[in-house]
Parts: sequence; structure tokens; C-alpha cells
Amino acid sequence: MRVFTKSDVGLVREGNEDCCTAGTFMDGAVWAVVCDGMGGANGGEVASQLACDVVKWVLVEGYRMELEPDELVGLIRSAITEANTRVYQTAQNDWSLLGMGTTVVCAVVKGGVCYVVHAGDSRAYLISGGGIRRLTKDHSIVQELIDSGKITPEEASQHYSRHIITRALGTQPTLETDVNTAPFGEDDILLVCTDGLSNYFDDRTLLEMTQGASAEELPDRLIEKAKECGGNDNITVAVIEM
Repeated sequence: MRVFTKSDVGLVREGNEDCCTAGTFMDGAVWAVVCDGMGGANGGEVASQLACDVVKWVLVEGYRMELEPDELVGLIRSAITEANTRVYQTAQNDWSLLGMGTTVVCAVVKGGVCYVVHAGDSRAYLISGGGIRRLTKDHSIVQELIDSGKITPEEASQHYSRHIITRALGTQPTLETDVNTAPFGEDDILLVCTDGLSNYFDDRTLLEMTQGASAEELPDRLIEKAKECGGNDNITVAVIEM
């Protein structure tokens, strides 16, 4: 398996508050972490970078080839819990960073299964058999409005509260995460991204944009498409292929 990542500042923001990191374990399993930071001054950049660093460290130190599925999920959750604690404590110790936080998606593909743990509105998509399936559900105000039937998914893309998330790593002493798993086959692709990409494209359009491109080409292609649409936010993409 292989993993490819890219993060771009976009066309409007002065700095990049997104962060991503990825790698391969000794048995060929692959992992990726994508974060979208938020906070005053440089808080967003600090939160996302620190979260990525801590998650990476816990995953690499704690991974073993013989991990059972529930143990692997536990390791991923432990990595995010540790990152939440570190980001929260860092903010409490520096008044200029108070309120900083970040979304997080951590994905591991091992033994024909992808494991995704997340908080916030960064997303993971499984592209398989000519279709696309979103593996994450946004923790956001507009998602709650969609779930309650008050707005449609189409209306959500233009809603004034579309940037307000209801969960973020580092803003509270504890963090609840969601876990999703799915089979991962030979020709499948796992796409993880921040809302700098997903805010511009619905699932069907994202699927169409992946057609005819290799996994290695996809981060560049998708980021350029988002920039063609305005590039109003930082854009980060991670792609895992079998």
C-alpha cells in the first residue's frame, strides 16, 4: 500500500492552519492524519501541528503487527486522546493560544480494512467499485440542521453557520471521537481531506474528479480544482491506495 499527502495554503489565507502526516508500519499497514486548526494569532497552526505530531508519535510507538481490530481502534483513540490533552494543556499554559483547537481524522488501513477515527468536519471517503462512500459524519451545526430536517445538504453549503463545528481536538479536557470501519479492497482508494476541499464539491463531483488519475496524482489534482473554485481556505488531501 502507498499513501500520498499534500497541504496547500490556498489563494486567500496568509498562513496554513492545516497539517497532515502519514507513514507505513513495518508490516505494510498504512496510516494518515489530517488536521484543520483553528484559533487566534498562530493558534490554529500550533494546534494542528502539535496534534499531528502527538498522534504520529503514539501510533508509531504503540503499533504492533499482531494488534487485533479492537486493539488497533483503541490505539488510534489513545493517540487522539493524548493529542487532545497536549493541545488543551498547551493552550492553558499560554494565554495567546487560549481557545485553539483542530479537527482530526486518523485513518489506518490494515489487513483489508480501513479504520477511521475523527472529530470535527474534516472527512474521509472510500472510493470503491465505481462509487464513493463518506466514512465520516461532520460534527457541525449544519450537519445537525440537516439531521433534524431543517435544511437540505444543498442549503448547507451556503448556510451562514457552515464553518461552526461542534467537536474539536484541544478545546476541552476530554474529546469524544467517532469510529468507522470498512472493507478495503485491491482497487480501493481512501481519501481524507479538510473542508478546504469538501466545501466546494459534493460526493458525486469528488468521485468524478478522481476518475482517470493515479493515487499519486490525486492530491495535486484535487487541490488545483479547489483553487479553481476560489481556494478560500487551506486545502489538505491524503490518499491511501492498495
